Amino acid sequence: MAAIPAERSLVTDSAAATPAATGSAATELHVLVLAGGLSYERDVSLRSGRRVLDALRSAGVEAELRDADVALLPALAADPPDAVVIALHGATGEDGSLRGVLDLCDVPYVGCDARAARLAWDKPSAKAVLRENGIPTPDWVALPHDRFSELGAVAVLDRIVQRLGLPLMVKPTQGGSGLGAAVVRDAAALPAAMVGCFAYDSTALVERYVAGMDVAVSVLDLGDGPQALPPVEIVPRNGVYDYAARYTAGRTTWHAPARLDPAVAGAVAEVALAAHSALGLRDLSRVDLIVDGDGRPHVLEVNVSPGMTETSLLPLAIQAAGLDFGQVLGTLVGQAAARRS
Repeated sequence: MAAIPAERSLVTDSAAATPAATGSAATELHVLVLAGGLSYERDVSLRSGRRVLDALRSAGVEAELRDADVALLPALAADPPDAVVIALHGATGEDGSLRGVLDLCDVPYVGCDARAARLAWDKPSAKAVLRENGIPTPDWVALPHDRFSELGAVAVLDRIVQRLGLPLMVKPTQGGSGLGAAVVRDAAALPAAMVGCFAYDSTALVERYVAGMDVAVSVLDLGDGPQALPPVEIVPRNGVYDYAARYTAGRTTWHAPARLDPAVAGAVAEVALAAHSALGLRDLSRVDLIVDGDGRPHVLEVNVSPGMTETSLLPLAIQAAGLDFGQVLGTLVGQAAARRS
């Protein structure tokens, strides 16, 4: 396992888009791109799906876009695709359930299997595996809404602050795109952050906030084992990489590769690859980290269905590595098709 060096430095903000990809090695395949779904991230998923579709088609791959709805299984039975690209975000695309259904239909797909997706999707479970494997991740507590109420909100929150200190990060245990997430710097703001989190999930993850550089490392396996792409540095204008910062033009600037000392960049890549391996992932993933002031990386979470929009981090990393988006997707769908039983 190794890191792919950056081809060039790329600095962009959320008003910019990466160029279209051309070329692919999978032009004989029929590929289905699944996007949409019913999660809070439906709009983002549709944008990811359309971008994947365009990249595959521009590379000469026969591809079509379909939602994950009641018409999906009859369509799979009537015209089975050679491979599926899951561009669904939120539970539908990331909790393993759809992957399990595709397995039942003997339809291969890009990305990890259902078991690994379930593990990565549940942040406390994933963090426990990371910690067991010696991979640094901030201290945390997972708190279901029912326990929060039964044990007394004030007493529980006081104990959390005593144990983990301030500031804190509050976010849903299952979910993405920064929805329901908040940085808490004052104990008085913690109850409101918990309420906001519970609007998106019945369980909140409260973890020690680590100050530093936000970095995302995408991991690809194009046939020679997992490799880390150049890290992407995330600089949100308001200091928090929330939903608006991710998907609103002008809210965020990205540096690809990240402005890291080479030794630190190497450590970041090594930790990302270790996280990908510990969770049993394949094909692709995105590992979100914080690099603290001493240059130490801390894994926050791992995404098995990374965004593919014009402001998403995996496409930026692919571009920074000098790779072609369409060709990368073509290689991944070719590998998936070869797994058909």
